[in-house]
Amino acid sequence: MSREQRGPNEKLGAVLALAGISNAGLARRVNDLGAQRGLTLRYDKTSVARWVSKGMVPQGAAPHLIAAAIGQKLGRPVPLHEIGLADADPAPEVGLAFPRDVGQAVRSATELYRLDLAGRRAGSGGIWQSLAGSFAVSAYATPASRWLITPADSSVAREANPSEGSGAPLKVGHSDVQKLREAAEDARRWDSKYGGGDWRSSMVPECLRVEAAPLLLGSYSDEVGRALFGASAELTRLAGWMAFDTGQQEAAQRYYIQALRLARAAADVPLGGYVLASMSLQATYRGFGDEGVDLAQAALERNRGLATSRTMSFFRLVEARAHARAGDAQAAGAALKAAEGWLERSREGDNDPSWLGFYSYDRFAADAAECYRDLKAPRQVRRFTEQALSKPTEEFVRSHGLRLVVSAVAELESGNLDAACEQGVRAVEVAGRISSARTTEYVKDLLHRLEPYGDEPRVVELRERARPLLMTPA
Repeated sequence: MSREQRGPNEKLGAVLALAGISNAGLARRVNDLGAQRGLTLRYDKTSVARWVSKGMVPQGAAPHLIAAAIGQKLGRPVPLHEIGLADADPAPEVGLAFPRDVGQAVRSATELYRLDLAGRRAGSGGIWQSLAGSFAVSAYATPASRWLITPADSSVAREANPSEGSGAPLKVGHSDVQKLREAAEDARRWDSKYGGGDWRSSMVPECLRVEAAPLLLGSYSDEVGRALFGASAELTRLAGWMAFDTGQQEAAQRYYIQALRLARAAADVPLGGYVLASMSLQATYRGFGDEGVDLAQAALERNRGLATSRTMSFFRLVEARAHARAGDAQAAGAALKAAEGWLERSREGDNDPSWLGFYSYDRFAADAAECYRDLKAPRQVRRFTEQALSKPTEEFVRSHGLRLVVSAVAELESGNLDAACEQGVRAVEVAGRISSARTTEYVKDLLHRLEPYGDEPRVVELRERARPLLMTPA
């Protein structure tokens, strides 16, 4: 369905020319982005010609998919007004702002929390379908630079405005903040064990909407406010991480930006660094290694002399992942050495933040293995993977599955097909117990690498075992 504008859409035509996208190319990109969200779209070059020459405005999610498709080619967000579709059905560009004013920051975060999150599930509608594919690593530039310049607000004390909420404004106390922290701790545990798509993990956005938003819009002293912003930042980062794990990159990006802004209001520099490290991992995973390095180094720079040794180790490890994805073996090796050195200096009695409870030498070894996988050094991959798999636990099931896939890749690149398939079978078994699009993508990558050996019985067996996993929507 489309509705007609007055005259040609010259803005859309000009931006298409600037991006170097043909009519057929845009139609294909829009259809592909729609398919990623369970939408069956059948646009063709004639459809695009009508949008440009006759000013037809496609309905539903299509205008936002058009903007996302062009934005991917240009490497930056493309607002609807730039392509002459500002009067399309609105999908608010919420969550991308990093306001300087703390009051505006509260409004920005709570607006994100109140979105219809049903669209996180393919085919169910909702805002995330409309924002499909709109991840742009350049959207992290302003948040990172503003956080580096001013990592803490001067005061966050607040008197509630009754018009902002749905009921009487809340007087927030430390007990309210503690409930959010307990929710974050529960969510971290469920996420590690069952994946970001597990229904218990998906309760985090609901907790932000129902619990955190009213508190942020309430009244609180500067002391309570700092704690409230910190707890909300932890939960918001978790929502981003879970969205990232389930393949909802556009949602993850918005949550991460708001989490960083809340961490600044909390005056919690290590937590802000942790959010930046999460941004870095997402950028690296999406193939933006250089930008991943920048984000990890931003986390490091502000935390020198502030964060614990174990925290600094994790930040250097994330930097190493980005260097490896960018193909810089020397820089990756130096960052890994620094990460290991910081980890060795950490002590049991250090005041490490609770959100770093997952990080140990096992995790260091697992990420080091992934670094060397990206650098195509299978001997090093095998060495670190053996260490990472030496202590499998029921607490970090997803991590164990990812490590098994990395181990399988290393065995394959070392010429050990049987060992690669054996590890692959174990990985598929683990992946079948959790809900994680990221783990499924790792398995798909392994199967792609095994295609030259497609007729081998062990490969056939692995492919058959993986079939139910690959047919299940993430």
